[in-house]
Amino acid sequence: MPQFLGLKIVLIVPIGLNRFKYNRLSLCANFRLRGTKVAEVDTAGRHVDVLVQMTTKLTRRQETEMRLSLRQIAFKDMTNEEGVAANSSQHLRHPMRCAIVITMVLSLCMIAHDANAASSDGCEGGGFTVLGRTSPQDASLPAAGLGSSFRVQGKYVSFDVDSATFGITNYQMTGAPNPRDITGGIPTPVFASKMPDHRGLVLTSNVDLELEGPDLVLMRQGVGLVMKIQAKDCAQGGIFQMEVERSDQSRTLFTHVLAPSAFYFDNPNFRAREGESLPYKDSTVTVSARINFANDASAKFVGRDSPQVADRVPHPSCTNQIRTSTGELVPVQHCGAVSQWLVASGGRMGQVMGEDAVEVAPPSTLCTHKCRAQNRVRGAAVVLGFPFQVPEQVRLKPRAP
Repeated sequence: MPQFLGLKIVLIVPIGLNRFKYNRLSLCANFRLRGTKVAEVDTAGRHVDVLVQMTTKLTRRQETEMRLSLRQIAFKDMTNEEGVAANSSQHLRHPMRCAIVITMVLSLCMIAHDANAASSDGCEGGGFTVLGRTSPQDASLPAAGLGSSFRVQGKYVSFDVDSATFGITNYQMTGAPNPRDITGGIPTPVFASKMPDHRGLVLTSNVDLELEGPDLVLMRQGVGLVMKIQAKDCAQGGIFQMEVERSDQSRTLFTHVLAPSAFYFDNPNFRAREGESLPYKDSTVTVSARINFANDASAKFVGRDSPQVADRVPHPSCTNQIRTSTGELVPVQHCGAVSQWLVASGGRMGQVMGEDAVEVAPPSTLCTHKCRAQNRVRGAAVVLGFPFQVPEQVRLKPRAP
Protein backbone atom coordinates (compact mmCIF):
# COMPACT_ATOMS: atom_id res chain seq x y z
CA MET A 1 0.00 0.00 0.00
CA PRO A 2 1.60 3.33 -0.99
CA GLN A 3 2.38 5.70 1.86
CA PHE A 4 1.52 9.30 1.04
CA LEU A 5 3.41 12.24 2.48
CA GLY A 6 1.57 15.36 3.54
CA LEU A 7 2.67 18.44 1.58
CA LYS A 8 1.90 22.11 1.77
CA ILE A 9 3.20 25.39 0.37
CA VAL A 10 4.41 27.51 3.23
CA LEU A 11 6.09 30.34 1.36
CA ILE A 12 6.50 31.90 -2.08
CA VAL A 13 9.44 34.29 -2.27
CA PRO A 14 9.74 36.49 -5.39
CA ILE A 15 13.50 37.01 -5.10
CA GLY A 16 15.92 34.10 -4.71
CA LEU A 17 16.42 32.20 -1.53
CA ASN A 18 18.05 29.37 -3.41
CA ARG A 19 18.30 26.01 -1.66
CA PHE A 20 16.97 27.29 1.65
CA LYS A 21 16.04 24.31 3.85
CA TYR A 22 13.86 23.86 6.87
CA ASN A 23 15.23 21.08 9.11
CA ARG A 24 15.65 18.80 6.05
CA LEU A 25 11.85 18.61 5.94
CA SER A 26 11.54 21.20 3.20
CA LEU A 27 12.56 21.52 -0.41
CA CYS A 28 12.99 24.45 -2.79
CA ALA A 29 11.75 24.21 -6.36
CA ASN A 30 13.36 27.00 -8.41
CA PHE A 31 11.86 28.38 -11.63
CA ARG A 32 13.30 31.27 -13.63
CA LEU A 33 10.59 33.52 -15.04
CA ARG A 34 10.67 36.21 -17.69
CA GLY A 35 7.98 38.86 -18.24
CA THR A 36 5.37 37.21 -16.03
CA LYS A 37 3.77 37.99 -12.71
CA VAL A 38 3.43 35.74 -9.72
CA ALA A 39 1.31 37.00 -6.84
CA GLU A 40 1.19 40.36 -8.68
CA VAL A 41 4.97 40.77 -8.35
CA ASP A 42 6.98 41.35 -11.53
CA THR A 43 9.76 38.76 -11.38
CA ALA A 44 11.24 39.29 -14.84
CA GLY A 45 14.66 37.66 -14.97
CA ARG A 46 14.64 36.66 -11.29
CA HIS A 47 14.12 33.46 -9.36
CA VAL A 48 10.91 32.41 -7.66
CA ASP A 49 11.46 29.90 -4.88
CA VAL A 50 8.65 27.72 -3.59
CA LEU A 51 9.30 26.30 -0.16
CA VAL A 52 7.57 22.97 0.39
CA GLN A 53 7.27 21.70 3.95
CA MET A 54 7.18 17.93 4.38
CA THR A 55 5.33 16.33 7.27
CA THR A 56 7.52 13.21 7.04
CA LYS A 57 11.32 13.18 6.95
CA LEU A 58 12.80 12.30 3.55
CA THR A 59 15.94 10.41 2.65
CA ARG A 60 18.50 12.19 0.48
CA ARG A 61 17.35 10.20 -2.56
CA GLN A 62 13.70 11.09 -1.88
CA GLU A 63 14.62 14.77 -1.60
CA THR A 64 16.38 14.56 -4.96
CA GLU A 65 13.43 12.77 -6.57
CA MET A 66 10.94 15.31 -5.21
CA ARG A 67 13.00 18.20 -6.57
CA LEU A 68 13.11 16.44 -9.94
CA SER A 69 9.36 15.78 -9.82
CA LEU A 70 8.55 19.42 -9.17
CA ARG A 71 10.90 20.60 -11.89
CA GLN A 72 9.81 18.02 -14.48
CA ILE A 73 6.06 18.47 -14.03
CA ALA A 74 6.27 22.23 -13.89
CA PHE A 75 8.38 22.40 -17.04
CA LYS A 76 5.70 20.43 -18.89
CA ASP A 77 3.30 23.35 -18.43
CA MET A 78 5.88 26.14 -18.71
CA THR A 79 5.73 26.52 -22.52
CA ASN A 80 5.76 29.60 -24.71
CA GLU A 81 3.12 30.47 -27.28
CA GLU A 82 4.87 28.46 -29.97
CA GLY A 83 4.68 25.36 -27.80
CA VAL A 84 8.44 24.92 -27.56
CA ALA A 85 9.54 22.74 -24.63
CA ALA A 86 10.35 24.92 -21.64
CA ASN A 87 13.70 25.49 -20.07
CA SER A 88 15.07 27.97 -17.56
CA SER A 89 14.92 30.92 -19.95
CA GLN A 90 11.44 30.48 -21.49
CA HIS A 91 8.08 32.09 -20.77
CA LEU A 92 5.17 30.81 -18.76
CA ARG A 93 1.99 30.41 -20.76
CA HIS A 94 -0.19 32.27 -18.23
CA PRO A 95 0.35 34.49 -15.20
CA MET A 96 0.21 32.51 -11.96
CA ARG A 97 1.08 29.31 -13.87
CA CYS A 98 3.95 28.58 -11.51
CA ALA A 99 1.71 28.69 -8.45
CA ILE A 100 -0.96 26.63 -10.22
CA VAL A 101 1.52 23.99 -11.30
CA ILE A 102 3.10 23.73 -7.89
CA THR A 103 -0.30 23.26 -6.27
CA MET A 104 -1.02 20.44 -8.72
CA VAL A 105 2.34 18.84 -8.02
CA LEU A 106 1.83 18.93 -4.29
CA SER A 107 -1.55 17.27 -4.61
CA LEU A 108 -0.22 14.51 -6.86
CA CYS A 109 3.36 13.75 -5.78
CA MET A 110 3.98 10.88 -3.46
CA ILE A 111 6.82 8.72 -2.32
CA ALA A 112 5.57 5.17 -2.25
CA HIS A 113 6.61 2.38 0.01
CA ASP A 114 6.03 -1.05 -1.46
CA ALA A 115 4.75 -3.31 1.27
CA ASN A 116 6.19 -6.32 -0.56
CA ALA A 117 9.65 -4.84 -1.07
CA ALA A 118 11.30 -6.56 1.87
CA SER A 119 10.80 -10.18 0.83
CA SER A 120 13.73 -12.21 2.23
CA ASP A 121 13.23 -15.15 -0.15
CA GLY A 122 16.68 -15.84 -1.59
CA CYS A 123 18.17 -12.79 0.13
CA GLU A 124 19.12 -14.23 3.53
CA GLY A 125 22.07 -12.31 4.95
CA GLY A 126 22.33 -10.18 1.82
CA GLY A 127 23.61 -6.63 1.92
CA PHE A 128 25.96 -4.47 -0.12
CA THR A 129 29.14 -2.61 0.81
CA VAL A 130 29.86 0.58 -1.17
CA LEU A 131 33.05 2.56 -0.55
CA GLY A 132 33.27 1.13 2.97
CA ARG A 133 29.62 1.83 3.84
CA THR A 134 27.15 -0.88 4.81
CA SER A 135 23.42 -1.09 5.61
CA PRO A 136 21.59 0.82 6.97
CA GLN A 137 22.81 3.87 5.09
CA ASP A 138 21.39 7.15 3.79
CA ALA A 139 24.36 9.19 2.68
CA SER A 140 25.79 11.55 0.10
CA LEU A 141 29.12 10.29 -1.26
CA PRO A 142 31.42 13.19 -2.27
CA ALA A 143 32.24 13.27 -5.96
CA ALA A 144 35.92 13.82 -5.16
CA GLY A 145 36.15 10.41 -3.46
CA LEU A 146 34.55 8.29 -6.18
CA GLY A 147 37.46 7.76 -8.54
CA SER A 148 36.78 6.70 -12.11
CA SER A 149 34.81 3.70 -10.84
CA PHE A 150 33.80 2.09 -7.56
CA ARG A 151 32.92 -1.40 -6.38
CA VAL A 152 29.52 -2.63 -5.17
CA GLN A 153 30.13 -5.83 -3.21
CA GLY A 154 27.37 -8.05 -1.85
CA LYS A 155 27.07 -11.54 -0.46
CA TYR A 156 25.42 -12.88 -3.64
CA VAL A 157 26.14 -10.19 -6.25
CA SER A 158 28.99 -7.82 -7.10
CA PHE A 159 29.67 -5.27 -9.84
CA ASP A 160 31.65 -2.10 -10.62
CA VAL A 161 30.04 1.28 -11.37
CA ASP A 162 31.53 3.76 -13.84
CA SER A 163 31.32 7.07 -11.97
CA ALA A 164 30.81 9.38 -14.96
CA THR A 165 28.09 7.34 -16.72
CA PHE A 166 26.67 4.90 -14.12
CA GLY A 167 27.29 2.11 -16.56
CA ILE A 168 28.34 -1.11 -14.87
CA THR A 169 31.03 -3.70 -15.55
CA ASN A 170 31.99 -7.12 -14.16
CA TYR A 171 28.50 -8.09 -12.93
CA GLN A 172 28.91 -11.42 -11.16
CA MET A 173 26.94 -13.78 -8.94
CA THR A 174 29.27 -14.94 -6.17
CA GLY A 175 27.95 -18.48 -5.65
CA ALA A 176 27.41 -17.95 -1.92
CA PRO A 177 25.30 -20.73 -0.34
CA ASN A 178 21.55 -20.16 -0.48
CA PRO A 179 18.57 -22.53 -0.90
CA ARG A 180 17.63 -20.60 -4.05
CA ASP A 181 21.14 -20.50 -5.53
CA ILE A 182 21.26 -20.81 -9.34
CA THR A 183 25.04 -20.88 -9.81
CA GLY A 184 25.85 -24.35 -8.50
CA GLY A 185 27.87 -22.74 -5.73
CA ILE A 186 30.57 -21.26 -7.95
CA PRO A 187 31.38 -17.61 -8.85
CA THR A 188 29.48 -16.97 -12.07
CA PRO A 189 30.12 -13.97 -14.36
CA VAL A 190 26.85 -12.70 -15.85
CA PHE A 191 27.48 -9.41 -17.71
CA ALA A 192 30.78 -7.99 -18.88
CA SER A 193 29.10 -4.57 -19.10
CA LYS A 194 25.86 -2.62 -19.27
CA MET A 195 26.67 0.81 -20.67
CA PRO A 196 24.40 3.79 -21.44
CA ASP A 197 25.42 6.18 -24.23
CA HIS A 198 24.77 9.66 -22.85
CA ARG A 199 26.03 11.37 -26.02
CA GLY A 200 28.40 13.76 -24.27
CA LEU A 201 26.49 14.29 -21.01
CA VAL A 202 28.38 13.43 -17.82
CA LEU A 203 27.38 12.80 -14.21
CA THR A 204 29.14 15.23 -11.88
CA SER A 205 27.24 15.49 -8.58
CA ASN A 206 27.75 13.69 -5.30
CA VAL A 207 26.21 10.21 -5.26
CA ASP A 208 23.07 9.63 -3.20
CA LEU A 209 23.43 6.23 -1.54
CA GLU A 210 20.71 4.24 0.18
CA LEU A 211 21.35 0.82 1.73
CA GLU A 212 18.62 -1.06 3.55
CA GLY A 213 18.97 -4.80 4.14
CA PRO A 214 19.65 -6.41 0.73
CA ASP A 215 18.51 -3.30 -1.17
CA LEU A 216 20.73 -0.69 -2.83
CA VAL A 217 19.85 2.61 -4.50
CA LEU A 218 22.46 4.86 -6.16
CA MET A 219 21.60 8.17 -7.82
CA ARG A 220 23.79 10.77 -9.50
CA GLN A 221 23.11 13.88 -11.62
CA GLY A 222 24.79 15.99 -14.24
CA VAL A 223 23.69 18.84 -16.47
CA GLY A 224 20.59 17.54 -18.28
CA LEU A 225 21.00 14.00 -16.94
CA VAL A 226 20.01 11.81 -13.97
CA MET A 227 20.95 8.14 -13.53
CA LYS A 228 19.72 5.71 -10.91
CA ILE A 229 20.78 2.15 -10.14
CA GLN A 230 18.74 -0.17 -7.95
CA ALA A 231 19.97 -3.61 -6.96
CA LYS A 232 19.14 -6.45 -4.60
CA ASP A 233 21.74 -8.69 -3.04
CA CYS A 234 19.79 -11.91 -3.60
CA ALA A 235 20.36 -15.33 -5.13
CA GLN A 236 17.67 -14.83 -7.79
CA GLY A 237 14.65 -12.71 -8.78
CA GLY A 238 14.43 -9.16 -10.09
CA ILE A 239 17.80 -8.07 -8.73
CA PHE A 240 19.00 -5.16 -10.87
CA GLN A 241 17.71 -2.18 -12.80
CA MET A 242 19.19 0.95 -14.34
CA GLU A 243 17.10 4.07 -14.97
CA VAL A 244 17.85 7.21 -17.01
CA GLU A 245 16.23 10.66 -17.19
CA ARG A 246 17.25 13.36 -19.67
CA SER A 247 16.08 16.96 -19.66
CA ASP A 248 15.70 16.85 -23.46
CA GLN A 249 13.41 13.80 -23.07
CA SER A 250 15.28 11.90 -25.80
CA ARG A 251 15.96 8.16 -25.67
CA THR A 252 19.24 6.63 -24.48
CA LEU A 253 20.98 3.66 -26.08
CA PHE A 254 21.90 0.94 -23.55
CA THR A 255 24.33 -1.78 -24.66
CA HIS A 256 24.41 -5.05 -22.71
CA VAL A 257 27.37 -7.41 -23.21
CA LEU A 258 27.22 -10.83 -21.58
CA ALA A 259 30.21 -12.43 -19.89
CA PRO A 260 32.18 -14.81 -22.19
CA SER A 261 30.65 -17.89 -20.55
CA ALA A 262 27.03 -16.73 -21.04
CA PHE A 263 24.89 -16.64 -24.18
CA TYR A 264 21.45 -15.50 -25.36
CA PHE A 265 19.04 -18.11 -26.71
CA ASP A 266 15.50 -18.31 -28.06
CA ASN A 267 13.79 -20.41 -25.38
CA PRO A 268 12.23 -23.50 -27.05
CA ASN A 269 9.95 -24.16 -24.05
CA PHE A 270 8.18 -20.88 -24.84
CA ARG A 271 8.14 -21.53 -28.61
CA ALA A 272 6.42 -24.87 -27.96
CA ARG A 273 3.58 -23.12 -26.08
CA GLU A 274 3.46 -19.91 -28.13
CA GLY A 275 -0.09 -18.53 -28.43
CA GLU A 276 -1.50 -20.59 -25.54
CA SER A 277 -3.35 -18.88 -22.68
CA LEU A 278 -2.00 -19.83 -19.26
CA PRO A 279 -3.35 -18.85 -15.84
CA TYR A 280 -1.88 -15.88 -13.99
CA LYS A 281 -3.45 -14.93 -10.64
CA ASP A 282 -7.17 -14.45 -11.42
CA SER A 283 -6.62 -13.96 -15.15
CA THR A 284 -4.69 -15.48 -18.06
CA VAL A 285 -1.59 -14.57 -20.03
CA THR A 286 -0.79 -15.50 -23.64
CA VAL A 287 2.58 -17.17 -24.13
CA SER A 288 4.92 -15.29 -26.47
CA ALA A 289 8.47 -15.95 -27.64
CA ARG A 290 11.15 -15.45 -24.96
CA ILE A 291 14.83 -14.56 -25.23
CA ASN A 292 16.80 -15.74 -22.19
CA PHE A 293 20.48 -16.06 -21.36
CA ALA A 294 22.19 -19.04 -19.76
CA ASN A 295 25.55 -20.83 -19.55
CA ASP A 296 26.88 -24.38 -19.74
CA ALA A 297 27.90 -24.60 -16.09
CA SER A 298 24.64 -24.67 -14.13
CA ALA A 299 21.24 -26.21 -14.92
CA LYS A 300 19.52 -23.50 -12.88
CA PHE A 301 21.38 -20.45 -14.18
CA VAL A 302 19.03 -18.46 -16.43
CA GLY A 303 18.08 -14.81 -16.79
CA ARG A 304 16.53 -12.24 -19.07
CA ASP A 305 16.63 -8.54 -19.85
CA SER A 306 13.52 -6.80 -18.51
CA PRO A 307 12.71 -3.57 -20.41
CA GLN A 308 10.32 -0.89 -19.23
CA VAL A 309 9.50 1.89 -21.71
CA ALA A 310 12.35 0.58 -23.85
CA ASP A 311 12.64 -1.01 -27.31
CA ARG A 312 15.22 -3.56 -28.37
CA VAL A 313 17.38 -2.61 -31.35
CA PRO A 314 17.32 -5.45 -33.94
CA HIS A 315 20.63 -6.55 -35.46
CA PRO A 316 20.21 -7.77 -39.06
CA SER A 317 23.79 -9.11 -39.00
CA CYS A 318 22.66 -11.48 -36.25
CA THR A 319 19.64 -12.98 -38.04
CA ASN A 320 18.79 -16.46 -36.75
CA GLN A 321 16.16 -18.79 -38.20
CA ILE A 322 14.14 -20.19 -35.29
CA ARG A 323 11.57 -22.94 -35.68
CA THR A 324 8.11 -22.35 -34.17
CA SER A 325 5.63 -24.91 -32.82
CA THR A 326 4.04 -25.11 -36.30
CA GLY A 327 7.34 -25.99 -37.92
CA GLU A 328 7.68 -22.60 -39.58
CA LEU A 329 11.06 -20.84 -39.50
CA VAL A 330 10.98 -17.23 -38.31
CA PRO A 331 13.86 -14.71 -38.32
CA VAL A 332 15.13 -13.48 -34.94
CA GLN A 333 17.57 -10.54 -35.21
CA HIS A 334 19.39 -10.88 -31.89
CA CYS A 335 23.09 -11.50 -31.23
CA GLY A 336 24.46 -14.19 -28.95
CA ALA A 337 26.23 -11.95 -26.43
CA VAL A 338 25.06 -8.39 -27.15
CA SER A 339 21.68 -6.70 -26.85
CA GLN A 340 20.95 -3.01 -27.37
CA TRP A 341 17.95 -1.04 -26.16
CA LEU A 342 16.56 2.44 -26.75
CA VAL A 343 15.29 3.54 -23.35
CA ALA A 344 12.85 6.42 -22.93
CA SER A 345 13.65 9.20 -20.47
CA GLY A 346 12.30 7.82 -17.20
CA GLY A 347 12.38 4.25 -18.52
CA ARG A 348 14.63 1.49 -17.30
CA MET A 349 16.37 -1.77 -18.07
CA GLY A 350 15.99 -4.49 -15.48
CA GLN A 351 17.57 -7.90 -14.97
CA VAL A 352 15.62 -10.96 -13.81
CA MET A 353 17.34 -14.17 -12.71
CA GLY A 354 16.17 -17.71 -11.99
CA GLU A 355 12.56 -18.93 -12.09
CA ASP A 356 11.17 -15.43 -12.61
CA ALA A 357 13.07 -15.27 -15.91
CA VAL A 358 11.23 -18.31 -17.32
CA GLU A 359 7.71 -17.75 -15.99
CA VAL A 360 4.71 -16.61 -18.04
CA ALA A 361 3.62 -13.27 -16.59
CA PRO A 362 2.31 -9.97 -17.98
CA PRO A 363 4.94 -7.47 -19.16
CA SER A 364 6.07 -4.75 -16.76
CA THR A 365 3.57 -1.95 -16.29
CA LEU A 366 4.54 1.40 -17.78
CA CYS A 367 6.61 3.43 -15.36
CA THR A 368 8.72 6.53 -15.99
CA HIS A 369 9.31 7.74 -12.44
CA LYS A 370 10.57 6.02 -9.29
CA CYS A 371 10.32 2.54 -10.83
CA ARG A 372 11.35 -0.29 -8.56
CA ALA A 373 13.42 -3.41 -9.02
CA GLN A 374 10.69 -6.04 -9.17
CA ASN A 375 10.07 -8.58 -6.44
CA ARG A 376 9.21 -12.22 -6.94
CA VAL A 377 5.65 -13.33 -7.70
CA ARG A 378 6.44 -17.01 -7.10
CA GLY A 379 3.34 -19.17 -7.27
CA ALA A 380 1.30 -16.67 -9.30
CA ALA A 381 2.65 -17.62 -12.75
CA VAL A 382 3.34 -20.79 -14.73
CA VAL A 383 7.07 -21.52 -14.93
CA LEU A 384 8.01 -23.01 -18.32
CA GLY A 385 11.71 -23.32 -17.54
CA PHE A 386 14.40 -23.96 -20.16
CA PRO A 387 16.35 -26.95 -21.49
CA PHE A 388 19.83 -27.68 -20.14
CA GLN A 389 22.10 -27.97 -21.99
CA VAL A 390 20.58 -25.40 -24.33
CA PRO A 391 20.33 -26.89 -27.87
CA GLU A 392 22.80 -25.44 -30.33
CA GLN A 393 20.08 -24.58 -32.88
CA VAL A 394 18.41 -22.05 -30.54
CA ARG A 395 21.63 -20.37 -29.36
CA LEU A 396 21.72 -16.97 -31.07
CA LYS A 397 24.68 -16.20 -33.36
CA PRO A 398 27.03 -14.55 -33.96
CA ARG A 399 27.90 -13.25 -30.49
CA ALA A 400 28.26 -9.60 -31.58
CA PRO A 401 26.93 -7.50 -34.50
